[in-house]
Amino acid sequence: MNPAFALPVPSGHSTLEQYIHTVNSIPLLSAEEEHDLAERHALYDDLEAAKKMILSHLRVVVSIARGYDGYGLNQADLIQEGNIGLMKAVKRFEPSRGVRLFSFAVHWIKAEIHEFILRNWRLVRVATTKPQRKLFFNLRSMRKNMNALSDIEAQQIADDLGVKLSEVFEMEQRMTGKDVALLSDSDDDEDSFAPIDWLTDHNSEPTQILAQKAHHQLQTEGLQTALAQLDDRSRHIVESRWLQDDSGLTLHDLASQYGVSAERIRQIEAKALQKLRGFLGEVVPA
Repeated sequence: MNPAFALPVPSGHSTLEQYIHTVNSIPLLSAEEEHDLAERHALYDDLEAAKKMILSHLRVVVSIARGYDGYGLNQADLIQEGNIGLMKAVKRFEPSRGVRLFSFAVHWIKAEIHEFILRNWRLVRVATTKPQRKLFFNLRSMRKNMNALSDIEAQQIADDLGVKLSEVFEMEQRMTGKDVALLSDSDDDEDSFAPIDWLTDHNSEPTQILAQKAHHQLQTEGLQTALAQLDDRSRHIVESRWLQDDSGLTLHDLASQYGVSAERIRQIEAKALQKLRGFLGEVVPA
């Protein structure tokens, strides 16, 4: 859905607070008002009716997005993704079904946020099947406490979600595991042992080092060559999002720079990354 109107866009922290204040001040629709607007949109493709339904439910997206704070992702990005889900829900909403838009939209909002988290959180790239994704998004809420899962508790979760017992334990380990220091923090070199002491560098042989250096140089030059094939705006978006030494700009930061929607920036980014993969496949051999 690409309605011809601009929605409020969450951005930085202060702006995010202003955004939340703004959407919470938008009046809720009565059942009658919602039904009338939904019929106007369904029958006449009335974008003004769609706008009113979307605006009145932006607070719902904020409420749902706040439930995903623990994944370490930008809250504004989560809200924006949820807004996309809300727009999809409004496009598909049928007033004749006899349900409120809120109940219908929750699924679409959560689905869009889930997909965003799965694309951007490194730990869940192992969650490829639908039951595994369900496990990832429900494990924390289904735990009785923060202690390690007992066999009985883990089996109950596995049965409820339709996954293997081993998958429950594996996901728990990935979500609760901590980093282990490679180096010892002890000052006594004679008595200290750490994981680094058992690691052997199999790539220190001179020919391996030269081969790695050559491959790295080829990749670096290949990336610069591929970036040069993009137009200025696409190249700037990719570099600002993914090639910064510190945290890159958000979709909303770039949207403000170019005066377009965050969804438009995401579309440009996706197309640019697809082109880069094609260019790199030609420049850097597998």
